[in-house]
Amino acid sequence: MPLLPKISLCFYLASLNLSLQNDSGPFLLDDATKAKWYRVVFELKKQFGKKPDMNGILFLIGVRELGQTREFAKHEKMDLMHIATCKLLSYEGYYAYEKTDADGWPHYRRLQRPPFAELLSQENKLRKLVVTYFEENNLLDSN
Repeated sequence: MPLLPKISLCFYLASLNLSLQNDSGPFLLDDATKAKWYRVVFELKKQFGKKPDMNGILFLIGVRELGQTREFAKHEKMDLMHIATCKLLSYEGYYAYEKTDADGWPHYRRLQRPPFAELLSQENKLRKLVVTYFEENNLLDSN
C-alpha cells in the first residue's frame, strides 16, 4: 500500500513564515529523529521516484488530510500546505482542529503564536513534526 496517493502536480511554497524555537536557542534534531527523517524522505523517494523537499512533503500531508485526490488549483495547493502546517503544529499545541467544512476541507484555529526563530530552527522543527506525523499514521514501512 502506498504511503500517500500518487500525485503528478508541481508544488512550491515561497515561504512558510513559521516561527519556532526552543528556549535554549536554535532547534536541533537529535540523531534518532534525524535517522527517522531520512527514512521518511527515503520512503517518499522510493514511492515517487524523486527526493521530495519540505514543500512537497507538506503538500502530500495536506492532500492526505483532505482525503481527496484530484487536480488542484494553485490557491488550493497553497491551502493544502497550510492544512499540513496546521496539522503538524497542532502536535505542539499551536493549532487545534476546529471543523471540516461542507466541501470537506479541515479548518484549524490558532491557539497560540509560535515564538520567533531563524530558518534552520523552523526547518528542523517541521522535520521533527513530519516524523511524528508519519509515525502516528503508521506511514513508514516496518522493514
